[in-house]
Amino acid sequence: MTLFVDTSVWSLALRRDRKTEGPEVNRLRDALGGREAINTTGIVLQELLEGVRSPSYKKRIVEHITSLPMLVPTRNDHIKAGDLYNECRRRGIQPGTIDALLARLCISRDLVMLSTDRDFGLIAECSSLRLWASPSVNDKSNHFFLKQPGSSHRLNRWPSRLPW
Repeated sequence: MTLFVDTSVWSLALRRDRKTEGPEVNRLRDALGGREAINTTGIVLQELLEGVRSPSYKKRIVEHITSLPMLVPTRNDHIKAGDLYNECRRRGIQPGTIDALLARLCISRDLVMLSTDRDFGLIAECSSLRLWASPSVNDKSNHFFLKQPGSSHRLNRWPSRLPW
């Protein structure tokens, strides 16, 4: 399984003030320690660097992220991301523009999204986006669905407040 790690997980894993635990962060650490394939893209790097004040913290982020394969969206990725966005809108879900692009990159490159952002669970309802979920059904983390093409999703936890 090749992972695409979203900004939400990286920002938790790279926290300066304290070591963060959680299934997604632990999965990222396991993947990094086991030398598994992890992909990222420029927008994730940019989101992580926005607001960074410390040069040493910036250096740490850049070293971690730039050592990974960097996906560069193609024109077709942007076109398909627009299609995905529109499909979600038709189904009553309004994804963010960046989220639609990241989801599309995962779909087109057969990557599994690792994120704590529940919007990707909603996008998975409109697409073949595959999301990583903790193996424990009783898990109380911030992830919601594991959806793979051709199968129904497994509900791990429903958000306490629906976004619409």
